[in-house]
Amino acid sequence: MNWDDSGFLLSKNRYSENSLIAEIFSQDHGKVVGIIFGGTSKKIKNYLQIGNQVYLNFNSKSENRIGYFKIEILNAFSPTYFDNPKKLNCISSAMNLIKILTAESQSNKKVYQLLIDFYQILAKPDWLEKYIFWELKLLSILGFNLDLNTIVSKKIINNKTCYIAESSTEKKIVPNFLIEKNNALKNLNELLDGLKLVGDFMDKTILKPNNISLPLSRDQFINSLK
Repeated sequence: MNWDDSGFLLSKNRYSENSLIAEIFSQDHGKVVGIIFGGTSKKIKNYLQIGNQVYLNFNSKSENRIGYFKIEILNAFSPTYFDNPKKLNCISSAMNLIKILTAESQSNKKVYQLLIDFYQILAKPDWLEKYIFWELKLLSILGFNLDLNTIVSKKIINNKTCYIAESSTEKKIVPNFLIEKNNALKNLNELLDGLKLVGDFMDKTILKPNNISLPLSRDQFINSLK
């Protein structure tokens, strides 16, 4: 099996003294695992940063054996944010979500496009708000749609509009910006509440039923915002 594609580096781990095992989400082949021989060498390790877009040649003797990658850099996105811990942590969190939420060797061009959109979002002044909607779109593409408009009730509390999501076991306040898409009144606490709400949904609906934990990188990302 041999093919060429483009993709985003999701993870890397040392395999031997000179090699790495990498996970890449590719445009036409979905998430793929392979060995990068010489991946620890000075020649290529500098551009093997999580989140970078690469051109890859994949070769495997059979579907049941791990293959190997030959890698060339397409877009070194991550180094742009080496001096911005918040956005660098956001990259790590986003790539980890793609890693744990997608199945291996299943093409999904909508997810690939979402990764391209992700870097356009990071360049915007309101990137954090847009990133929260990015997570919601990712979940929707993967079949886990959180349609907040259908589960909230609108209430006026202390002359302020509030949106409440209630179930038989809990009641949560939903940040207004998640319902009123044109709401200009957003502060960091509201955005953090939005991230927590989406995280709780992922945890209870997708991850815990499959004995998976939210990636630590997402906690690190949220903590870097405070």
